[in-house]
Amino acid sequence: MCSYILEKIRLFGSAKGGDAWRRVDTAHVYFDHPFDAPLDHALSIDFLNEAAGARERVAVELSAESARALAHAILAAVERGEKEHGELPATIAPEGMFHY
Repeated sequence: MCSYILEKIRLFGSAKGGDAWRRVDTAHVYFDHPFDAPLDHALSIDFLNEAAGARERVAVELSAESARALAHAILAAVERGEKEHGELPATIAPEGMFHY
């Protein structure tokens, strides 16, 4: 049974897929059956550029434990970076964030 759990957020950044870097403006974060990871369910993240038609994506599939560890590591790195370099100006307005 598929869970259809999906969160969609706006981003500002780049992702590398294969040999090329590309802009990303959206992430789909979902918990469901993976395509490749040897797990019953996985936390998947698709990074894509909807402004460019979302023809290509960079994707990851993680175990729940790995997803939690990654979330903590991201928050810790941002916190340390802001302490060291100061809080940086926002590149997307808070109203640009959205969830499904």
